[in-house]
Amino acid sequence: MLEDINPPPKRLRRTGSPDSSSSNTESGSEVLPLKFCIAPSETEVGCNDDYGVDNKSGADEYLPNTQTDLEAALLPIKTDNEAIADYEISKAQEITIENGATRLQHRYEQREWTKGKSSIYVDAFNLALESVLEDEAHLFDETEMAVFNHWRGLPYESQYLYVRLFLRKTSAWHRVSRLGYYQDIADMPSTVEDLRQSKRLPISPPAPQSSILTMLKSPDDVVFGEIFQFAEGLEQINTLEEASSLLLLDELKSLSKEAKVQGKNKKELLKGLYESSTTQSGLDWPQRCKPDDETSSDADPNQINNLSCRGNTRDLYFTKKILDHTGDCIRLSSAPLRLFERVHLLFYRSTEWTQKSLTTIILAKISRRNYPNYIVSRSNSIFPSRFALLEFEAALRIQFHVDSTLESPKLPIMEKLALIKSSSESVYERWKALVAEEQRKEERVYETGEGAYLRRFSPAWVYTRIIHKGLYALGRFKEYKREHELLTELLSQRLFHASRRGAWYQRKALLEEHYMWPLSPSENRSEEMQKKEWKRKALHTCEEGLEDPDCHLIYHYDLQKRITKLEKSLKVTKREQHDFGHVMLLKPEERIVEGIRIEKDIPIKPGSKDNMNSISRRGRPTVWVDDREGGGECRVENMCLSWYRNNGWKGFHCESGILRTLFGYLFYDVLFTYVPNVFQTPFQTCPLDLHTDAFYPTRASEINHRLAQIANGDAEKLIREVHDREAEKETCAIGIDWSFDLSDLVEIAQCFRGEALATVCKVMAQEYQQRGGGIPDLFLWSMERKEVMFVEVKSENDRLSDTQRLWIHVLTSAGVRVELCNAIAREVRVELPVI
Repeated sequence: MLEDINPPPKRLRRTGSPDSSSSNTESGSEVLPLKFCIAPSETEVGCNDDYGVDNKSGADEYLPNTQTDLEAALLPIKTDNEAIADYEISKAQEITIENGATRLQHRYEQREWTKGKSSIYVDAFNLALESVLEDEAHLFDETEMAVFNHWRGLPYESQYLYVRLFLRKTSAWHRVSRLGYYQDIADMPSTVEDLRQSKRLPISPPAPQSSILTMLKSPDDVVFGEIFQFAEGLEQINTLEEASSLLLLDELKSLSKEAKVQGKNKKELLKGLYESSTTQSGLDWPQRCKPDDETSSDADPNQINNLSCRGNTRDLYFTKKILDHTGDCIRLSSAPLRLFERVHLLFYRSTEWTQKSLTTIILAKISRRNYPNYIVSRSNSIFPSRFALLEFEAALRIQFHVDSTLESPKLPIMEKLALIKSSSESVYERWKALVAEEQRKEERVYETGEGAYLRRFSPAWVYTRIIHKGLYALGRFKEYKREHELLTELLSQRLFHASRRGAWYQRKALLEEHYMWPLSPSENRSEEMQKKEWKRKALHTCEEGLEDPDCHLIYHYDLQKRITKLEKSLKVTKREQHDFGHVMLLKPEERIVEGIRIEKDIPIKPGSKDNMNSISRRGRPTVWVDDREGGGECRVENMCLSWYRNNGWKGFHCESGILRTLFGYLFYDVLFTYVPNVFQTPFQTCPLDLHTDAFYPTRASEINHRLAQIANGDAEKLIREVHDREAEKETCAIGIDWSFDLSDLVEIAQCFRGEALATVCKVMAQEYQQRGGGIPDLFLWSMERKEVMFVEVKSENDRLSDTQRLWIHVLTSAGVRVELCNAIAREVRVELPVI
């Protein structure tokens, strides 16, 4: 009987793996298109027949949980204000003056201390610039190099202000009066004026324009002239829309009251103000500006009084009123801003970066941690020429246009689809040429695996994603023949977006089964024979998908289901049918665990509605009594874990923590083997391509060999070897949580069937980033049964998510036991709030 088994010691609850990808970056940071055009995770979550249109581009604001490849590869270390202050103090102590005394001592003795003469933000910004220019200066022309020289000539405080604005809403206006919290700047007005000072650039002959770049050129592209400024002033604000963006909500309400505009929030008030300005006559508004030919000789160009009266007088009146209230404002100029974005693209090997990205690499360098041994290889050939870099940037802007079009709430859906289809068609011919060129390089130039990560910076990588989006539009327009042709072309190349191949096979097979038979020549076949012919082609497509080593495991189950369905429809004889019995797809077992739930009554605030309060309550984790472990309060997962412990299981509440730790142990040598371009600094916890679809194909031989070792029962040996070598140093390797006891890991390896563990590891090797979520809550094992089990805990009203269903499919198809544990309250105790 289960009840007679002595309960083993309970494992402490763990909240997750140490490599958690969430980064608490500032939310709401607006960035220019280049920053947020990076393609999203390259594996769609679903395995549906239709295309998923991912909504991950961050069209108008920075996604707070987005990480760059470099940031994700660095150790999650303390990057808060305290860590930054420690760094800046230490740097100040290192600076010396001619007489040998430290500058810190000199300032203290002379009472000349000025805060902020060393900032981690400026240091990191300049580190990125100098690192790029050291190896990749050939990507910049004479004018751009002159801009960098002007940057070096700026005083420290001007550099500091620029960098802080660069990390904020870079295309937004900022009130100078509200920048005073930057304590590193002693004289804000003069610092602002320094950034707005006009600077002369060398006159260089115009570069020959490529027909490709001309075709890709965007109307908002900016270039340097003979004069430039690092920042712009008030004279550049000439619309009510720009001016009103500077107002706080209370200020906007006051202005809206005068304009007789109503609205419940800032968005509605702004919309009402714009509509009022454009629809109402301006005849009854004061003439606050003079005709263009009556300019005062002592006019100040920074004053709104000099705005032209060509526009709506009402618009100009409110614009002046706003700017009179806000005072001086500043915005970073577009041309140098785009140039520094390009520098960061080259340094971080990413089109996204944040304040955390800028500081993490320096803080990682000064932290006292042990990092894995690997060969650092920073390639200076990521872009072979300036033209390649400029085309990549142009491609990113087209991609941004596609993403923002899809996400726009203003456009009708069919208009969106037409624009996406047009963008896809515009890059198609160039995409074909680049794919052919890249294939030649793969065969003749690159060493084995060298090109996989670099290809992410090819315009063809971006074009492939744009064409993928275009497929969705073609399907909606029922242009199935063209969609099928593009799918065939996409599958004929293996260099770009390999992780999408499974979705392409699925869609191609669907089209062949249902839609292609009336669109192709029948060759005198009857309708029934034509349908059968295309069903055979669909069957062949599914077979190709299963045989394709780049078709990820998560797509196999759906392809197998379609094969079974097609063979039945085609009346394939039993002996010729595919046998997928080895898949062992088992339904998760259902279990009910009863317990005592604590209902903490929340007082309803005056004016709030009861139903809103109940919604808030449903969104919170439930609280239970752990009556098997002393009666203390706990979460529902821990209450269920105690039940399993009492029934002879050992285990953790760790979700992805244990699997990522096992993967880190088992693939330690594979993770840190030499691959060009993926180890850019000595402070990484993983290769840069681990979170991309380049990781698996680049190391296919090594990964498959390791999977074979695991399947043959070598997991325990591999774990012991890594633990003996690295545990004492607690080497910072991604996924590995050194607090897990070696004895527990060895027991798990003994209980985890080799083939099943290899299957789980293969899924993680193919899609490490995407498969971090959705893993069942509890991981259990029993030495007596020699078995492991995953348990997904559900309390009242909980439902399985798509990612959870996917992991249950993966685990059950590998023959791993999975249970759905439903927590039922046999008693509910209501606790009244203490007043």
